[in-house]
Amino acid sequence: MIVAELTEMLLKTDSPAAAELVKVPRHLHFTMLNALRKVAAFCLCIALGLGLITPAASFADSFKPADLAVIRRQAAAFKAAEQRLPELARLVSNDDWTYTRNMIHGPMQEVGREMLYINQRLDRSQKKEATKLAANLKNALADLDEAARLQDSNCMQKAYSAVASGFDAYSAFIPSEALS
Repeated sequence: MIVAELTEMLLKTDSPAAAELVKVPRHLHFTMLNALRKVAAFCLCIALGLGLITPAASFADSFKPADLAVIRRQAAAFKAAEQRLPELARLVSNDDWTYTRNMIHGPMQEVGREMLYINQRLDRSQKKEATKLAANLKNALADLDEAARLQDSNCMQKAYSAVASGFDAYSAFIPSEALS
């Protein structure tokens, strides 16, 4: 009760609490609020953007030791198959249908599995593109196998070119740490 009386007595005097300090036109009031909202939204976007981008960049450069060991093992097998490309090229150019198919179903048979294991352990930003390149290489190997089965020399040459370029393109996605 005493507090209410004191408050009423203070408001009756000429105190700044009883009167507005500055008269702001109503349209200017909304303009300033809109500008303040835009500045706050911009600052929030910058803060969130920096918060989300920085951790992703720091994790992209490193692999867990277990993942790196798997990638190394699979990359070694992939590179071994890639080193057999000159032999495959000789078979294709000699129209050796049987041995071309044997090479695809023998030493190069596991390339798809090796790429799958590597892709599973890649960074999310690389995984989509690497999966697409792996599918292209597997399709090129299937096309080469089909051309050899049909004994079509022209198709075999085109398919071999796709296989060789597929190996080159996918090799770029193998982390350099795994190749050392």
